[in-house]
Amino acid sequence: MKRLVVLGAGESGVGTAILGKKEGYQVFVSDKGKITDHYKKVLRNFEIEWEEEKHTEDKILNADVVMKSPGIPDKVLLIKKLNGLGIPVISEIEFASQFTSATIVGITGSNGKTTTTMLTHHLVSHGGLDVNMGGNIGDSFAKQVAENDAEYYVLELSSFQLDGIKTFAPHIAVLTNITPDHLDRYDHKFENYIASKFRIVMNQNENDYFIYDSDDEVITKYLTEHPIRSKLLPFSLKEKVENGAYLEEDNIKIIIDNNELTMPTKDLALKGNHNVKNAMAAATVSQLLKIRKTTIRECLENFHGVEHRLENVLKINNVQYVNDSKATNVNATFYALDAMKSSTVWIVGGVDKGNDYTELYPLVNEKVKAIICLGVDNSKIINAFGNCVDNIIETQSMKDAVNIAYKIAERNENVLLSPACASFDLFKNYEDRGRQFKEAVREL
Repeated sequence: MKRLVVLGAGESGVGTAILGKKEGYQVFVSDKGKITDHYKKVLRNFEIEWEEEKHTEDKILNADVVMKSPGIPDKVLLIKKLNGLGIPVISEIEFASQFTSATIVGITGSNGKTTTTMLTHHLVSHGGLDVNMGGNIGDSFAKQVAENDAEYYVLELSSFQLDGIKTFAPHIAVLTNITPDHLDRYDHKFENYIASKFRIVMNQNENDYFIYDSDDEVITKYLTEHPIRSKLLPFSLKEKVENGAYLEEDNIKIIIDNNELTMPTKDLALKGNHNVKNAMAAATVSQLLKIRKTTIRECLENFHGVEHRLENVLKINNVQYVNDSKATNVNATFYALDAMKSSTVWIVGGVDKGNDYTELYPLVNEKVKAIICLGVDNSKIINAFGNCVDNIIETQSMKDAVNIAYKIAERNENVLLSPACASFDLFKNYEDRGRQFKEAVREL
């Protein structure tokens, strides 16, 4: 009997354990932190052995295969020991893909991947296909393969999940964009992070498809230097493409092998240029999967987006409060500030991942009247924007941040939570941060 060791008992770890058990592995789950009561209960129900607050090496180094949570860096000593012993260390995505014959759509990118994943799933499920959504979102891919396998999967994939693949190959890969993010995990080398994102196409062949933003110079440069085997379907707001998606006089045009779909951008439920691109990517996938054009158009007209991503919360005294807690990097915040049409009080800060704030200067100069810092250490933000904005205030809780914003913001202005940073210093995760923001706004 093969031994599967799972490191990390979160959603992906527990899902992998369930699938491993079902497929006849001897399974052991080890978490260096505390395991939540919910996941303990699941592990007990499946009679899976587990430990918490430690990694017992004797029970780990005898594995045939190890699935590690995306949160554990490769630099950790235990992972180095496993690598030294030649024991495969893989991600949940790699493990689960071996046990399904489904057609997989894999979506990655620094920004836009959650919206594009949810939008693609919305289009494909309304098109009548048997489709599940997973990866970085919702129930784990492994758990779904174990308990309710589907004919199609739309998976949101992070670079950390892609780092742990060996043979995984989505039939359709989507790359929304690449901007510097998570550089703390990639030796502060942008090229390492870029290569990591491109692992999504590494095992594709001539019968597979790669959908990507051809306006993104990082992507196009990488493609010229590292040609890939799959069929290329670019999308662009700037130039006409032969096969793929482009903009023509405020109409989205998608052409695949002479099959054409047209839709006016004004009919999209999601506003902003970045969402035109997300719509192009999702609609291109749907065209490939032969979803009816009327269905694609209807779905793009009625999809209203993702919680914590430019989410309008409330209007109070004619001030619009916007929750963009999902903006955990500078580029995401760039889109958020770009979407603000009037003067804005900006709540920013958290765990800095090696951010370079210079690309925000023009937008901050133009739109931001005050900055409210919300992090344990705000020195980098204060240094970065001290010359752009007169009013910079430090806070240590969401309630304080929102109350101060309420005092500063005037009629027809915005209060925008778009942190550009990770959330782990003051919050459990970006969802917790966004929910606290919404609660604080509702209490005003």
